[in-house]
Amino acid sequence: MSYTCYLGGALWPTPEKLQVKIKGKNKTLVLLNEGEVNFLRAPGLTEITVPFDLPMLTGSQSPDYFLGLLERMKTNKETTQFMLVRVSPSGGMLFDTNIKVSVEDYTITEDGKNGLDVAVDVNLKQWRDYGTKTVTVEEPKAESATPTVTVQKEREASTAPTAKTYTVKAGDCLWAIAAKYYGNGADYTKIYNANTDKISNPNLIYPGQVLTLP
Repeated sequence: MSYTCYLGGALWPTPEKLQVKIKGKNKTLVLLNEGEVNFLRAPGLTEITVPFDLPMLTGSQSPDYFLGLLERMKTNKETTQFMLVRVSPSGGMLFDTNIKVSVEDYTITEDGKNGLDVAVDVNLKQWRDYGTKTVTVEEPKAESATPTVTVQKEREASTAPTAKTYTVKAGDCLWAIAAKYYGNGADYTKIYNANTDKISNPNLIYPGQVLTLP
């Protein structure tokens, strides 16, 4: 089984382990003569701890590149998608960890036993989008007035959108293509599912392939 790890829109070295903590917010109270009772509440934000080993000489990118990504996300207060994709030896997609997160903190360690390589422990926390909603209620002007609903004419078949295509270039990956065309690299599965006749492994695409972008 192979693993592919994405954070900040970049492909990272595969971590040796991954710790995901699903935090509970249940509250236990002691009632007089009744003992303890547990009040069930919605779960808290998921926390993820990822230890990365960043090779200095053998990796596709230097440690400075990855540490720069972490600094940018932390300094600019950016959220991002964390993904750990699991693929079976036959190339089939297994379940993946896919969650929108913020970078809480990270610890950089340089150890002489690891040579020039750099270790960084990254703590991530689930991000839930939130905001206020405004609702405007309009009353009919007359008591007998009733709301009206207007149905737009159905679109002509000739104006229906057509699927786009993209020719893979050297250095491309599905994550980067999805980020460019959909604004979110996590939507790479849309491209994969639309091109299973061409792609057996979503982590392996080749220059010259013509992919359908649904």
